[in-house]
Amino acid sequence: MHMERFNKSVALSLGVEVELQLVNTHDYDLAPYAEDMLRLMAQTPLPGSVVPEMTSSMIEISTGVCHSVQDVLDQLTPIRDALVRNADKLNIAVVGGGTHAFQQWHERRIYDKPRFRELSELYGYLSKQFTIFGQHVHIGCPDADAALLMLHRMSRYIPHFIALSASSPFVQGQDTQFDSARLNSVFAFPLSGRAPFTLSWKEFENYFMRMTRTGVVRSMKDFYWDIRPKPEFGTIEIRVFDTPLTVERAAALAGYVQSLAAWFLQEQPFTPVEDDYLVYTYNRFQACRFGLDAVYVDPASGEHMPLRDHILMTMTQLEWHSEALNATKALAGLRTSVEANRNDARWLRERQGKEKLLAETVRQSALRFRGAV
Repeated sequence: MHMERFNKSVALSLGVEVELQLVNTHDYDLAPYAEDMLRLMAQTPLPGSVVPEMTSSMIEISTGVCHSVQDVLDQLTPIRDALVRNADKLNIAVVGGGTHAFQQWHERRIYDKPRFRELSELYGYLSKQFTIFGQHVHIGCPDADAALLMLHRMSRYIPHFIALSASSPFVQGQDTQFDSARLNSVFAFPLSGRAPFTLSWKEFENYFMRMTRTGVVRSMKDFYWDIRPKPEFGTIEIRVFDTPLTVERAAALAGYVQSLAAWFLQEQPFTPVEDDYLVYTYNRFQACRFGLDAVYVDPASGEHMPLRDHILMTMTQLEWHSEALNATKALAGLRTSVEANRNDARWLRERQGKEKLLAETVRQSALRFRGAV
């Protein structure tokens, strides 16, 4: 089996996918309404797409090719508005967040689609436990080798993406003490974690061929890496973001990725090396567990510093690039939240601390998604 050709894309172009929760408006538990929602959404002309996900209480929305934060927001907003209108017709609600706060995985239904049925047969109960919700950001790369260089440079900033998007503190009714508990479920899958360290597409093709010969891998979809190449789109796909509670934050996070990518392409600030990954899993864990309060270990110098400080330092380095991309406002909003030590996980904990009822926290999250909170 041969690796597909790396297609051309516009450098720094964006694509965003967001997985969302469907909940009933009785007790705000997950509700198996994906098929009904997809039927209603198909009647409305919209940018991007709306598709099913692994279980029937999930849907995924995605943009088409975008070139700025504003493009992303201009596509996500009408999709969000249509989702809200159709959810009202079905007497359900749509919610962001990386996990549902109290759903029980064994109650989930696998969506009736051949690939999902195949995955369910392969992974057993893990498939239902994969009722978790993430945001994926694609960034266009000039060529295949540039994509791998971009991938390994982005890997240093995985803790940033986790802490900024973290929105999954609750699992099955319990506060996990993680800001992003969602990624613990991803790690249960084989071929998750980091991509192999290759800096040429020829090397990567050789790796892919060796993997396919084992029979473990048939396509790029079988890799659950934190970042993976998407040759059919000419992009790399960053997969560690929890789904934010609002489409505005989802767009801002895409703007942060785009600004980083512009910095990499235009200034070539460093060359990644295999030893960058010595601290990768530690930094990843710290960001999942502690969010913005995490410790970040610089892979080049070994310096330990607050992740919050590293994010703010990076945002300062990116100011010229974000301005050129018209992403200044988006990054300023993210910066403000970092300076205030706030992410969506903090917001959810505060709501739960006040209400003492997870169903009410989910209800308020649904209002937040529709722009009412």
